[in-house]
Amino acid sequence: MIAIVSGLPRSGTSLMMQMLAAGGMPVLSDGERVADVDNPRGYLEWERIKQLPKDPGCIAEAEGKVVKVISRLLLSLPEGHDYRVIFMQRPLPEVLASQEVMLRNRGTAGAGAGNAAIAAAFESHLREVNAWLDSKTYVKTLRVPYHEVLREAESIAHKLSNFLGIELNVEAMSGQVDATLYRNRAR
Repeated sequence: MIAIVSGLPRSGTSLMMQMLAAGGMPVLSDGERVADVDNPRGYLEWERIKQLPKDPGCIAEAEGKVVKVISRLLLSLPEGHDYRVIFMQRPLPEVLASQEVMLRNRGTAGAGAGNAAIAAAFESHLREVNAWLDSKTYVKTLRVPYHEVLREAESIAHKLSNFLGIELNVEAMSGQVDATLYRNRAR
């Protein structure tokens, strides 16, 4: 089994990775992307996963572990594995607000598509990804609303343990949720 945490950027994927790591799940991460002001606890990413479309076999390294895969790359997951996808869901206005703050912090904010165009593109992308997830027999998906993680961390941790079919340290997982890090809300 390969566990995957996915969702739109800034939807809570890093928090979910931190929860699973605290719960005792082995994480496939290389530490290349380090913690920063936008994600002070780190990202827990594996840079090589970006090669998935060109090198689908690389996913085999995640067997028995959890790996973060951006939603766009889910469509490149090859058959031949049992995937458990934890798909983070966060309201689009909050995703956009969080991305805007992150880009500003990096000094890359500026001219680009407006929020309405970005939101429309994300909505279309989510429809495509959700249809793909629902159509694959080798993929089981648990959709996890970000706000439920913040409000009901212990309940979500139990759901994750059941979904993954492994015993996880629910208390340690719940302890990863820090409401003070919920800073970027929709305006």
